[in-house]
Amino acid sequence: MPTENPSIEAWLRDFSAVVRDRDFAAGRSFFADDAVAFGTFARAVTGLEHIEREQWRQVWPRIRGFRFDADPVARVAGDSAWIAATWASEATAPDGRAFERTGRATFVLGRRGGRWVCLHSHLSLLPSQSEAAHGRAAG
Repeated sequence: MPTENPSIEAWLRDFSAVVRDRDFAAGRSFFADDAVAFGTFARAVTGLEHIEREQWRQVWPRIRGFRFDADPVARVAGDSAWIAATWASEATAPDGRAFERTGRATFVLGRRGGRWVCLHSHLSLLPSQSEAAHGRAAG
């Protein structure tokens, strides 16, 4: 992950591991309590409790093998940073067939208590993946 910042690389690597492990408690440690998120399931949620309940708990148990692609872009300016990355995971459609979910993510990080925490996240599926392919009705 050539972001030129080892702490940002570690944040992204470690966060993807907690998603794979479905470790909600560990996932919370990567986010600020007042974070705002846009997701593949929840349209927009504010606050870590809501992010976990309305996005993470709706998605993480349904996927496996979550990973960020090898070439994220990240920038750091003082105590602020952002990351733009693509990601992939596997899931099972309602008809039982396995498929790959692919998407993109943006994270806005702030340094709090000497470590990076996410203030805003936006994870979305690639436009090429239709709602129907993921077992959700369009509309």
